Amino acid sequence: MPQDLIFAPMGAMALLTFTVLGFIPLRRFRAVFAKQVTADDFKLGESAAVPPNVALANRNYMNLLELPVLFYVACLMYFVAGRLDQTALTVAWVYVALRAVHSLIHVTYNNVIHRLTAFAVSNFVLMAFWVLFFV
Repeated sequence: MPQDLIFAPMGAMALLTFTVLGFIPLRRFRAVFAKQVTADDFKLGESAAVPPNVALANRNYMNLLELPVLFYVACLMYFVAGRLDQTALTVAWVYVALRAVHSLIHVTYNNVIHRLTAFAVSNFVLMAFWVLFFV
């Protein structure tokens, strides 16, 4: 199997991260123009005056910079070791899909149970991705 196929799910994860990053200024500017907040509400991050729908994009972006780091590392491990197979590639795509579902839930209707389910399952998939590498 071509080892460089692992770069596709990595690119998709990066695209998801950049997409969520793009929501942050859009939501912040919209809130400022609607006079819901002032620029000073973002001086030290986000003040308590920042509406939840504005804060969610930033929180989701932070989520995408946390555990997915282990995904990127594992992908590079598969590539460097020449260990990528169809199972590992499928698991990588499942992880990306679950993180996309988590982000979609988080930045839209934000049902905590739905969001937690997608997040938890994605974490188990990430653990499986690591275990597969070492088995």
